[in-house]
Amino acid sequence: MTSVIVVLVTCPSRAAARRIARTLVEQRLAACVNIVSAPVHSIYRWQGKIEQARELLLIIKTVRSRWKAVLQQVRSLHSYQVPEILALPVGEGLPAYLRWVRQSCRS
Repeated sequence: MTSVIVVLVTCPSRAAARRIARTLVEQRLAACVNIVSAPVHSIYRWQGKIEQARELLLIIKTVRSRWKAVLQQVRSLHSYQVPEILALPVGEGLPAYLRWVRQSCRS
């Protein structure tokens, strides 16, 4: 297991996705954020009803030590009442890439 994590966040619009991505990288909370611009078609249960939405997916590369700050920043910038924010551990990766992520997230 490495100290690097990948955080997945869905966003309602391109503008929202860019705002969150740019803020995280500018504040060194993430080394890189990919914005998957092909729409994600989400079907989900919300407040007792089946809903659907077209969203964009953020793939955020960061480190465990920055997780709480990433979570807090995304929540403050996101328009959803309960946004999807999932952190996934990175078991292995190209050592040079993992080193770059760690260095990029240093404050």
